[in-house]
Amino acid sequence: MSAVFFEDKEDPGKKASAALAAAVHVALVVLLVYGVRWQTRSPEAVEVELVRAVPAPAPAVVSPPEPEPAPPPKVEPKPEPKPEPRPAPPAKPDIALKEKDKPKPKPVPKVEPKAKPEPSAIDRKLIDKDFKELEARRTQEMAAREQAQLKATQAASARSKATADYIGKIKGKIKGNIVLPPDIRGNPEAIFDVVQLPSGEILSVKLKKSSGHAAYDNAVERAILKSSPLPKPEQGDLFSRSLDLHFRPLEE
Repeated sequence: MSAVFFEDKEDPGKKASAALAAAVHVALVVLLVYGVRWQTRSPEAVEVELVRAVPAPAPAVVSPPEPEPAPPPKVEPKPEPKPEPRPAPPAKPDIALKEKDKPKPKPVPKVEPKAKPEPSAIDRKLIDKDFKELEARRTQEMAAREQAQLKATQAASARSKATADYIGKIKGKIKGNIVLPPDIRGNPEAIFDVVQLPSGEILSVKLKKSSGHAAYDNAVERAILKSSPLPKPEQGDLFSRSLDLHFRPLEE
């Protein structure tokens, strides 16, 4: 039977453990030494300063800040109108130079008026003939104008005479029917407006102006109404619907 031999090997962990144990022992020794010295030492005096407590000041009442006024609206200044640039003054022409440059006008030859040729004998005859015809025409026109004016005057006179005759016939018929009052004095005038039909029948009689004698006015009015129908004019164009008749007691 064989014998087994174990080799005695050294453990490295043992050395570390031993070193650590030694360090711990040294630390304990040091702690004990310094602990004994600290307890045997008299305590140092401690000064304490007492301060009386001051009451805290009451909180101040803070009023709410007033709202700031709204800033006034900004007024933008109107832009100043830009001054219009003044036109540059026209350059003064150099009159002296221009006058020098202008060519001198050439003298215009005088043209003498041509003498009018004297009319020949034939031309004179034609001129005299035209002049005589013109004079004759003017004389005829003047004579015709005078004749027309004379005819118009005669026609107006004849019409006036015919109208007077027509009114005279009417007044003559009315006067034959007037009965004059016995107490009338003087020669007062009464004017009547008489409206008639083309047949001569009287439609109305109106006193326009009184004679101042009521009896005479009434007598004339009755005579006018009694004279209906009135005489007709010889010419139809002389008829007048409205007649303005004047009466006097001493009128023929």
